[in-house]
Order: sequence, then C-alpha cells, then structure tokens
Amino acid sequence: MDLAYICEWEKRSKSSHCPSIPLVCAWSCRNLIAFTTDLKNEEERADLTHLIHILDTEHPWDVHSINSGHVEIVTCLEWDQSGSRLLSADADGLIKCWSMVEHLANSWESTVGSAVEGDPIVALTWLHNGVKLALHVEKSGASNFGEKFSRVKFSPSLTVFGGKPMEGWIAVTISGLVTVSLLKPNRQLLTSTESLCRLRCRVALADIAFTGGGNIVVATSDGSSASPVQFYKVCVSVVNEKCKIDTEILPSLFMRCTTDPIRKDKYLAITHLKFLARDMSEQMLLCASNQSNSIVECWSLRKEGLPVNNIFQQISPTVGDKPPMILKWRILSATNDLDRVSAVALPKLPISLTSTDLKVANDTKFFPGLGLALAFHDGNIQIIHRLSLQAMAVFYGASSSSQRSGDEPAIKRRPGGTQVHFKALQMSWTSLALVGIDSHGKLCMLRISPSMGHVLDVNISLRHLLFLLEYCMVTGYDWWDILLHVQPGMVQNLVEKLHEEYMRQNAALQQVLSTRIIAMKASLCKLSSATLARVCDYHAKLFLSAISCTLKSLLRPPILNTPDKSPGDRLTEICSKITDVDIDKVMINLKTEEFVLEMTTLQSLQQLIQWVGDFVLYLLASLPNQGTGPVRPGHSFLRDGAALGMLRELMVMIRIWGLLKPTCLPIYTATSDTQDSMSLLFRLLTKLWICCRDETHPSEPDDSLIDECCLLPSQLLIPSLDWLPVNDAIICKLQNKQPVRLQFGKPPALSGHAASLQLDAFARAPGQPKVDHLRRIYLGTYPTEDCKSCTRCGCVTMLHSPNKATAVKQWEQRWIKNCLCGGLWKRMPFGYP
Repeated sequence: MDLAYICEWEKRSKSSHCPSIPLVCAWSCRNLIAFTTDLKNEEERADLTHLIHILDTEHPWDVHSINSGHVEIVTCLEWDQSGSRLLSADADGLIKCWSMVEHLANSWESTVGSAVEGDPIVALTWLHNGVKLALHVEKSGASNFGEKFSRVKFSPSLTVFGGKPMEGWIAVTISGLVTVSLLKPNRQLLTSTESLCRLRCRVALADIAFTGGGNIVVATSDGSSASPVQFYKVCVSVVNEKCKIDTEILPSLFMRCTTDPIRKDKYLAITHLKFLARDMSEQMLLCASNQSNSIVECWSLRKEGLPVNNIFQQISPTVGDKPPMILKWRILSATNDLDRVSAVALPKLPISLTSTDLKVANDTKFFPGLGLALAFHDGNIQIIHRLSLQAMAVFYGASSSSQRSGDEPAIKRRPGGTQVHFKALQMSWTSLALVGIDSHGKLCMLRISPSMGHVLDVNISLRHLLFLLEYCMVTGYDWWDILLHVQPGMVQNLVEKLHEEYMRQNAALQQVLSTRIIAMKASLCKLSSATLARVCDYHAKLFLSAISCTLKSLLRPPILNTPDKSPGDRLTEICSKITDVDIDKVMINLKTEEFVLEMTTLQSLQQLIQWVGDFVLYLLASLPNQGTGPVRPGHSFLRDGAALGMLRELMVMIRIWGLLKPTCLPIYTATSDTQDSMSLLFRLLTKLWICCRDETHPSEPDDSLIDECCLLPSQLLIPSLDWLPVNDAIICKLQNKQPVRLQFGKPPALSGHAASLQLDAFARAPGQPKVDHLRRIYLGTYPTEDCKSCTRCGCVTMLHSPNKATAVKQWEQRWIKNCLCGGLWKRMPFGYP
C-alpha cells in the first residue's frame, strides 16, 4: 500500500476550510468522491457554512463545492447504485437528495428531501434495487463471464406495478426512529416514520443492510459496550397510497470483550458498528475503544439447532431427529489490542464469503476485495482480512517519508499535542484504492496492491487486474482505480488478454460490451508511450461505430412489417459479398428506395458525413508512411478489416444520398475539376479492405496500391484531423510511484505524459479554432457557447444543441448522460482556453 497523491486546501489566515466533526466521505461507482468540510468565516462567532465537496479522482484539484444548506453538521453521505445521485443528512434530521444538473459532474442541485425535525440522522442508505452480482474469484480463469460473475436472486426492498423496484431511502435517527422516503414515478415523495421498537432508547451508532427476501435489517447500539447490540427487521410496503413500516426485533449480541475478564472494563465504548456489506446482513463488524486502544470483532448470524431434553425426545422421537432451529450470533474472529481506531472502510466488491471460506487457494487468498481498512489515531492504516481479521498490509502515516518498522512512531506530534490522522476512510468499488480525509482536511489517495503487499507471481497479479477490468466492463463501473496499478510494461499484455477474453463471449454479449471494451483499451493505452498513438485510433473507432449505427438507423424499408432483414443489415451483407472496386456497381445491388430521406435531414448530417470522407482520405494518404518512423494515429485501422468494411458501407450510403442532395456530400479540394474523388477513394479503400478482410490470413498491400496512395497528396488536399487532446489527468503522472502533491482549485504545474510529444504534430495550434468533437463543427478560438468536456477522454462538445433537426437530436441524445467513452461530463469555463 503506497501513497498516490495528496490534495490539500490553500492555507488561509482568517477563513479556511476545516474538517467536519464528524467528517463523512462517500465514493461512488463512477469514481466520484464526496466529502464534507466546514467553512470558517472571518467573524469568530459566525455560524459555520457546511459544505459538500464533489471531485473526480482523475482531476482531484477540480473540486466542486456545494453550500449544502444544512443548518447543522452533515452526518451522512450516501451515493446511489448508479453513482449519479447523492444523499446528505444532518444533525437536525434533514435529508437532501442531490442530482446532477444536465448530467454534469460539477453541477448539482437538491430538488427533493425529507426531515425528522430535531432528530439527528445516524444511518442512511438507498433502498435496494434487487440487483446483486456475485464475484467468483476462484473461477477467475474461466472463459465465460457468466461463470465469473453470476446474478444472485435478490428481491428489491419495495416494488411497484410490474415488479419494478421503487426508489427511495431509509434512515435511522438518534432517538430510535426509522424513516423511509419513497420516490414516486411523478417524482413526488412518500414519507413515513416509525419507532424501531416500543421501548425507544438512544441510538449512538447504527447501520443498515438488506436481505435476499426484500427485508431491511437495522443494527443499533447506544455506544456502551455493556449494552447489547440490537437488531431489527424492517418491512416497507405501500398501502392505500401511504407508506407503511413494520418492525420486528431480531436476536441481539454482546461484544466478546465485555465478557472477557481481562478486557471487561478496558473497552467501555463501541465506536464503530458496520455490516460487512449492504446486502450481507448476516455478518457484522464491531469496534470497541478506550482513550488509547481498540479491539475489533467479526460476528456471524447462524441457524443452530435448539437442544431438546431427553424426556421430550422419548415422548416425541421426531423432535430428536429434527430439532427446532434458532438464529444466533457467533463470533468469527477478534483482533488483539490495537491502537485506537479512527475510521473504518469496508470493501464494496460483492464477494460472497462464509466462515468455511477462510482457507482458499494461495493465488486468491490475497485478492483485494477480501480486506477491510482500519485507520488509527497515530496516522497509520492497516488492511485486515474481512473475516479472519488477520493483517494483510500496512501504510505508515502520511508524514512518513517511507514505511517504517512497527516499533517506530509513524507520525510526529504536532505542536499542540495533536496528531494528524484519517477521520474518514473509503474504499473504491474494486478495492484497489483507498481515500482518506485527515484531521486537517487533506485528501490522500492510496493504492492497495492487488497482491495485498504479499509477493505473488506477476501473472497472478495481472490476472487479478484483468478479472477486475472484466468486472467493470460487465457492470459499467468506472475503472480508474485499476489503472493506478498498471505500469507501462503491462499495457500490451492487458490489452491482448482483455481482447482474448472478450472474443470468448457469445455474440450477443460482445455486441453489448463492444463500445465499453474499446474505451477500456483506450484508457490503458494512455499509460504507455509505445501505445499512445492507439488511443486516437480507439476513440476514432468509437466515433465511427456511433456514426454507422446512427446513419443506418435512419434507413427504412419501403414496406413496413416485412420479415426480411433491415436495410442496414442488408447493406452490410451486400457490401461484404461484392468486392467490386467501382462504387456505382455496388450501388446497383441495393434498393435505393430504402435510402430516401428528407432533404433537411441529409443536410443536417453533413458534418458527420464530412468526417467520414476526411477520415478515409487521411487513412489512405497515411498508408505509405505507416511503416517508417513512430506509430502514427490511424495505424491500427489499416489492418482492421471490420473497421474498413464499415467505412466502405458508409461511403456507399453517402454516395446514394448524394444523388438526392448533392450538398450533403463530403467536400474535397481536388487539383482536377473532372476527378470523381469519392470513386477514387472507394477504389483504394476496397483494395485495402480486400487485403485484411480475412483476419486469420491478412496480406500486405501491394506496391500498386501504395503507389496510388502516394499520389493522393498531389490529387487531393489532405485534411488535418482533430484528434482528441492529450488528457491532462493525474493518472499519467503517477507512473513513477512517487506521490504527487496537489492543491484544491489549482491545476498541477506538471509536465504531461512524456509520450505526448509524439502527438504534437497532430494537435491543433493554440491560435487555431477549437472543435466540437461530437458535432464536428468549429467553435472558434475562444468559444462563446457553453461547453462540456469528458472527465476521462477530454472530448469537448457544446452543452446545448444549436440545431433543431430531428436527425441531429437523435445523434445528440446518445451523449446526454455520458461521453462516447462512457465518461461523465463536466461544464467547461466560459471561453475555455
């Protein structure tokens, strides 16, 4: 475990951000981190402003701060399952639901909320949507994704008509109330509040989990280790348009340390109480502390047979055969005396574990999802096994220059006698990264080794990374935290292995994951100078696939409800069979009536059509130069039969549309007025496609084709394509394993990726107009329109559409929520540089 980067606030004399007490932090599946601070005003007696900060782990300095509007301290933050909405709750009983404005990661608003006035919220979570995926680590070498990741039968907390899960949240207050708020389809809120039990008592700590049957389990403690940890089953239903809550008392437990004569009076307070997972109500983690030490215990709920007296067994022998079963909490493991625990972070990977799984294979027992993190008041962090509680890895305090021996103080004392330690701790969704907010409000991002600090075979570590990449590909989660562990030498191997595993899946699953795997390959290739040029190719392939899908969807058969193939499928089939180099002869085999569109529609698509024409011309003109010098963008397309076939189909489609609306055709600057540029490019493209359409036995382009491509610059003006900018993200600056120090609100003054110099020839000069990468239109040197950019690939596009055509709206609707690479959008500053 090592430090990746540190991000801290600018030092101020009179007003500054200070950590909340208590400080809360949450990490979403899209790798957005939310945490709280308080803003001290210049007037000493002025009320604090309670802020919620949201940042993307790729650009941690670009933090978005929200004035939460909470009057009291924020006690809970909770992301939803999609990572696009955030719940916040405070010490006055107010709960707010935050959502993105126009799907922008740096623009948030709260439109709905609920309140239990004057009753502080101690636990909060979203209702379960019934989706649960199980990871089978022992089957990480299987070929089928269905064997590695299986869907678990799990009922939603509440369903509406048709079995659709109902959205909402549940919270527990300090006075022992449980409140449930349901979001109706019309976005109205349905709220109900009930007592957990008849005898209400103070709830200092609470946590919430879900059962497979759709019930909710709440665990509570009054903070004293001498008192039992109580459990309640909560059932939520809707009766006559009203929310109904039913509660039932479940078996409770006393911590083992309270019954141990040696430790009976040593640990008087329970400081942390957590279920091991939101959907694992049978396993509980408890921590009891005193002023200087803590002890952690792991408990499991089991069904056990109730012993029956021999007298009753003689009266009714059947009772002895099948004794009655009861639920009982049993301790699985406990730690020895530890330093005082300040924060706990649990893994989010859904690895199903039981007490019998403690002994697993050597190559999987150090899998990252098996450990949980403990932060101590001396500044250290320790990863321990989630069931056996055995130590797996250690990080020594942020002020330490290197890892120290266990008997050396890990962090120095501050002048006031206080120690800097982590007050909030959260694991990423693949358990490969850990974020901590310390007592000075500083954010630290740590890597968690895939081998958990143990020396494992390199192939096993790579297999763990590959397995988690596949998990993100299947679930749609962001994989930034996996990239933290990818060194340049691993990139080629990981890309090849990922492609091999993808090709083993069935055709339907491949189609679903086709764009996601391309985006994943692009993000991996950014990490190595040898593969950096391929990043441009992967983004171009994503854009080409989107254009092909959109343009083909506009085609309509002349007779509806025909059982024949769609026009798009028929176009693909005919173009793959006919290898003629004459574009007009290929057109003859198509039903031109299927390509008839309105003139305004064709004209509105001209920018996308122009990109296709320019891209074909660029690829063919670059063919003679691709064998010499560094690898240039477009290289992989020249050996990709599927991509070249897609370009060939689009050229045929564009040629037909040009007969209807000549102004929609791509514009070329030719040296001869009589030259048919499209026919020339189609002929050369077809020859190149014939060479590599057979992926098993591709052939090299002959000399005549290369000679003809060499003549292209003298026949046509070769366009300068606008490739995506080299990203300024932090991930490429962490290759040397040295921690990077950052400051909130200030972009780092660090040199970019060393390999970015290779692509300077393809970048647009600072004084030239900027380009909307999705609409393919120029924005000017200093854009006057509101723009947004992708947090992952850097793609820039206008926030609002300037075109009202239906076809353009259909194109733009594809990118409302996410970029073509799957990344989130963020608003760009006006007239961005």
